[in-house]
Amino acid sequence: VVDVAVIGVPDQRWGEAVKAVVVAARGARIDEAGLIAFARDRPAGFKLPKSVDFVEALPRNPSGKILKRALREPYWAGTDRHIG
Repeated sequence: VVDVAVIGVPDQRWGEAVKAVVVAARGARIDEAGLIAFARDRPAGFKLPKSVDFVEALPRNPSGKILKRALREPYWAGTDRHIG
């Protein structure tokens, strides 16, 4: 994993669920189940990502900060509720 951001996405049961958006290292073979299994022993259960998406790069502003709003927008599009 080269880079990662964790965001909240819509969830029918809980209202929001944890999603990791990951940039994998070039040539790395990483899958969603393996990444979640690796993380299972580290944070508390409510902090554990329920799903993982893989992207080429994370959106950043000119100073290098990850634009989490830009990451969240596609997941919240078409919902009645919007977060952050």
